[in-house]
Amino acid sequence: MAPSHRGITYEIIERLPPPDDESVPPLPSKWKEVDKHGGLEITANGLDVKHVGLNKMHDHEAVAARADQPMPPECGLYYFEVTIISKGKEGIIGVGFSSSKASLEKLPGWEPESWGWHGDDGIAFKELKDVDLYPSVGMKRPLAHLSVNFGQKPFAFDIDSLMTNEKSNILREISATSVARLHPSADENLLLKELVAQFLVHDGYIETAKAFAAEVQTETAALGGATSINGPAMEDDLDASNRQQIRTAILDGDIDKALKRTRAYYPQVLADNSPIYFRLRCRKFVEMFRQGAELLEGPSSKRAKSANGHSAMNTNDDLDPDMELDEQLNGSDDWDKMETEEADNGLKYQDLLQDSLQYGQELKDEFKDDRRQVVRDTFMDIWSFYAYADPRKSPVAHLLDPQGRVPVAEELNSAILGRSPMVLKGRMLTLVVSLGKSSSAAVERLIQQTEVLVEEISDEGGAGAFINVRNDFLR
Repeated sequence: MAPSHRGITYEIIERLPPPDDESVPPLPSKWKEVDKHGGLEITANGLDVKHVGLNKMHDHEAVAARADQPMPPECGLYYFEVTIISKGKEGIIGVGFSSSKASLEKLPGWEPESWGWHGDDGIAFKELKDVDLYPSVGMKRPLAHLSVNFGQKPFAFDIDSLMTNEKSNILREISATSVARLHPSADENLLLKELVAQFLVHDGYIETAKAFAAEVQTETAALGGATSINGPAMEDDLDASNRQQIRTAILDGDIDKALKRTRAYYPQVLADNSPIYFRLRCRKFVEMFRQGAELLEGPSSKRAKSANGHSAMNTNDDLDPDMELDEQLNGSDDWDKMETEEADNGLKYQDLLQDSLQYGQELKDEFKDDRRQVVRDTFMDIWSFYAYADPRKSPVAHLLDPQGRVPVAEELNSAILGRSPMVLKGRMLTLVVSLGKSSSAAVERLIQQTEVLVEEISDEGGAGAFINVRNDFLR
């Protein structure tokens, strides 16, 4: 079971995935053997702690232990439970938090940089500073025995409900926040519509943007409103139409058409953005193997799928014998046609394989002087298709997925529009301005900025740690 105290929305992600070294901080999991008083004994896989020290101690003295990791503030709300197995002679036990510098000879809360609740008087003591705090326990008398649960098993207290309620309160506060400072001249409803309209124009859906603007104007007029949104301008119409043609070509797998139209409409983009040009060229190589995979599937495979779906069978027991004979004769003709078609597909596949070899060699020659790691890695991946008779069974078969066309189309669109940072294999590359427009729609920039802001304010805990922009608002 995953520890509940991790927090419901501890994962804060930006548009681009973080580097591997930005891992989630480790959570407390046991008492630390080297961070305890000598009068304590740790047992039960580090979860139990016993007082085995001297019976006679001064009033201000105690023995304490700390967990192996500090409480991560990014959790928003942290929780652990301590079960008292034996309270000892007087039941003077403290549970709380302390820094790594706090003394282990006093109960937590009696020392600077610590906080603790004491069981003998029910009073919470604190001397906290801006430091890392470790779950801590302390006791004063021998035979005291405590067991901790850091989330390895279900908690006795319903911490999940508490966290859900806390998150609900934060979401209600967010919903009640005014957007007037974001867009003083428009209310929230109109602001959202303007963001949608601008997104449609930005991504090239001009006709949809026109229809949307007209519908909003009609709705506003019907409600007696005076403010509405504007449709796309004429220059937006032409530019968006060009970009949409290029985008559609890529999403259809027709990379040659996309390259041709990009050179015609935006001649400098490919010359000034070699990373995107390289990706387009490599995507064409992948598309050639996609075509080959479709040829390998062949008509017999399609017929088998049809038969398995019962569409090629008639289960009526009262069939006319003449009909059965006709179907058998027609079926024989169908099999002959399929055998001929499969033979033709085999020849087409061999021709396509030769074409891909020639294209691949041209690709390697063109980029032979490019020393970037991403180029070497990409070549290694796409050339490995040749090691398998069926590219669909290769370790890089995922490259054949049509979804792989989407990021290529998005990156080219961003390059056409303006300057945009792009990460390839962990290396930052800057795209050169073409149209001088933003590479992202306003709503995309708003989302990105909000994600970064939430991550910043959640570093020290608090309300931001409960919010995940994409999970809470974009699904």
